[in-house]
Amino acid sequence: MRNIRRTIAVLRRALQAGVLALLLGTPVGNVHARGDAKRGEYLAKAAGCVGCHTQEKKDAVPYSGGRALKTPFGTFYGPNISPDPVVGIGRWTEADFMRAMRHGVRPDGANYFPVFPYPSFTQIADIDLRDLWAYLRALAPSNRANQEHDLRFPFGWRFLVTAWKWFFFTPGHFEADAKSSPTLNRGAYLVQALGHCGECHTPRNLLGGPKRDRFLAGGKGPDGKGVPNLTPTKLKKLIDTELKDFLVSGTTPDGDVPAEAMGEVIRNTTSQLTPEDLAALMAYLRSLAPLADESH
Repeated sequence: MRNIRRTIAVLRRALQAGVLALLLGTPVGNVHARGDAKRGEYLAKAAGCVGCHTQEKKDAVPYSGGRALKTPFGTFYGPNISPDPVVGIGRWTEADFMRAMRHGVRPDGANYFPVFPYPSFTQIADIDLRDLWAYLRALAPSNRANQEHDLRFPFGWRFLVTAWKWFFFTPGHFEADAKSSPTLNRGAYLVQALGHCGECHTPRNLLGGPKRDRFLAGGKGPDGKGVPNLTPTKLKKLIDTELKDFLVSGTTPDGDVPAEAMGEVIRNTTSQLTPEDLAALMAYLRSLAPLADESH
């Protein structure tokens, strides 16, 4: 009887994983424990990992850290996430990686600052995290030393992030909407979890917490520069072919180009998406309730 119950439990978990994979547009055959580095490479592009973890200079080693991000709280520097055992994540376990992505906690138990977008990454499916982990482990190690953040007092105290989490962070997996189509659910997953679009395109309060009722309404980004409204209030001005061209080539219908930060997102992320994922992302953005631009 015990073996029968154990078998039923295993089958139930497998069925749940398969249903989740179908809802997120992930082939069921990719539900495995060890991770697929090749698929993880695609997920890293969809998540824009290279942008925050690579110096903004010619010949910079990808994922070796050093990218500066200026915020109202000071300047943060992206860490080295190559498999180097000293300055990178070479000594991490898969459990360490899962904890960082799901809960914003370092292997030593300290908080990560929420400039690392774990409030969005917490929603990434386990199978995707495993594949992403496999890809990062397959990178060439880089011994480039990490830089200390340059933060205003008292924002460098990591224990204060615990209070921030109480108010603004809810860990948990992405929950597909049973009333929505697989395409819209896939688009929601790309925007809310992997692509973490809300981290820059959702306005924030004085404590750096997102205004949840203003999701993707634009305003000021973390660097203080303006970011556009992604709800249909603005996007309705573009037909699908124009929006697709913009997300692939970075050119507007009138020949203009986006701001530097968005241009990098297009180059590293949206232009790298499969046609199916790009269509899903666009469909989801079109489905949102229109919101007025954030007032300044």
